[in-house]
Amino acid sequence: MLKRTPFFEQHQQAGAKLIDFGGFEMPVQYSGIKKEHEAVRTAAGMFDVSHMGEILFKGPHAKDAVQYLTVNDVEKLVPGKAQYSAMCYENGGIVDDLIVYMISEEEYLLVVNASNKEKDYEWMVSNNPHKAVIEDISENTCLLAVQGPKSIEILQKLTEIPLDAIKFYTFEQGTFCGYPDVIISATGYTGEKGFELYFDKDKVSPANVWNRILEAGEEFGLLPAGLGARDTLRLEMGYALYGNDISIETNPLEAGLGWITKLDKGDFIGRDALLKVKETGVTRKLTGFVTDQPRDIPRHGYRIADEHGNIIGEVTSGTQSITEVKGVGMGYVATSHAATGSRIMIEIRGKFCPATTAKAPFITKS
Repeated sequence: MLKRTPFFEQHQQAGAKLIDFGGFEMPVQYSGIKKEHEAVRTAAGMFDVSHMGEILFKGPHAKDAVQYLTVNDVEKLVPGKAQYSAMCYENGGIVDDLIVYMISEEEYLLVVNASNKEKDYEWMVSNNPHKAVIEDISENTCLLAVQGPKSIEILQKLTEIPLDAIKFYTFEQGTFCGYPDVIISATGYTGEKGFELYFDKDKVSPANVWNRILEAGEEFGLLPAGLGARDTLRLEMGYALYGNDISIETNPLEAGLGWITKLDKGDFIGRDALLKVKETGVTRKLTGFVTDQPRDIPRHGYRIADEHGNIIGEVTSGTQSITEVKGVGMGYVATSHAATGSRIMIEIRGKFCPATTAKAPFITKS
């Protein structure tokens, strides 16, 4: 039986098309992917992402435990700051990508992907030599993401916390819709200004929060948005998705996550393997690309070739950009063909279609 988030009734009332996503019955779209995508780029969209996993690390050794499990440097955090990171296996393969929130000196919140929640929690508990207190609070945690250029104006009606002071990858904890202890963060997955709202479903009315945000956003064109638009939005920005672009089969250095992998911070799981990878160099790289013809739409699993037809990789994520109407995607290609501006071919419906490797984002952002 599929699980449901506390907003299931709201999705039904809004006419959502529901699908199985990571074991949850989730909205893929309401009014249509294109309409929802455009709302986020021009006004705002509200996503229910309560299927994500939230795991608390507490106690005097919480920081040490998180530092040992993750590739980024937790020492750089202060209370109120968040950090994009990942966990690796001993061989350097990626367990999951995640966000680390520093609540206080002795409390960290790790937000992980829905489909990996159980696996991640088991991995954390079984790799906890520092004996931190680790608690899975996912069941009780609601998570809404309001994304788009109008998000500040909409949400500011519902809180006295100055939202324009919440910079990218920071957060505040306070009163929202009259409820205390709501975390408001700005970590985003769409490329637009936006916020995430974390709250306990037993202390806050999920339906009330959902409805009040919709009311506050009505004059600005806010729409409820589903997983379909979430995917097209993140792809235009070149953001990786676990299970597609990163996995146990990939390491952070070939996945373009070298910038979060702090090999000089001291010991962490996977460090030795990643040091060897850095020494010998990667043989393939996760590379973005844009197709020459807007109608040539790349999809996951399509083969990538060089200009002579030699297979050099495979598409991990692909779609037609809604904002600029062109085929965009990502895939692992041999390092020799990964430089920006390289000419490649994508096999689409049995035909090799020309494309050019490109740096993310794949749309023009002001």
